[in-house]
Amino acid sequence: EGSPRRSWGLLVTAGVGGTLVALYAVATPFVTPALRKVCLPFVPATATQIQNVLKMLENRSGSLVDIGSGDGRIVIAAAKRGFKAVGYELNPWLVWYSRYRAWRDGVHQNTKFYISDLWKVSFSRYTNVVVFGVPQMMPQLEKKLQEELECNARIIACRFPFPCWIPDHTTGEGIDTVWAYDLKHPRGCETKSLEITPETES
Repeated sequence: EGSPRRSWGLLVTAGVGGTLVALYAVATPFVTPALRKVCLPFVPATATQIQNVLKMLENRSGSLVDIGSGDGRIVIAAAKRGFKAVGYELNPWLVWYSRYRAWRDGVHQNTKFYISDLWKVSFSRYTNVVVFGVPQMMPQLEKKLQEELECNARIIACRFPFPCWIPDHTTGEGIDTVWAYDLKHPRGCETKSLEITPETES
């Protein structure tokens, strides 16, 4: 009797161990940093954050890019509003999952997802930029976007504002706060327009 019991115990142990390894393999890409230059773990946007971003896109047109697009929910939501939306994400598992979600939601023709490091991409062709960043990356990203974007671009920052720019519009509160910056002046300017009309909504 000892031998069958021992074999059964080994089989159960192997099954549990294999399951844990499989779960680790699937989950790890979703929680490890998505961008190498700074520690930026994948934190899904909340439903309120998505709605706040969409508020900032009202009456806007043109192309849209989500920098560090995660599981694609911002890109997909924008595509449902008629935008040709693109997401850049370093984590390949998240990019593949985003493509699946876009196909599942019927907006795959209006979305594209690329596996790429944001610091190696030019965003000059986009007129709407969404950023879910962390404080460590915002100063350098602020400089990069100011150098690359045209003066009609709108940049929407979520969770953390840019350090130097003054937002033209603000909505939400706490972690759901969203800041919008309109590059009304030619690229390379050191200060933004003084004609600021902050707009705060709860």
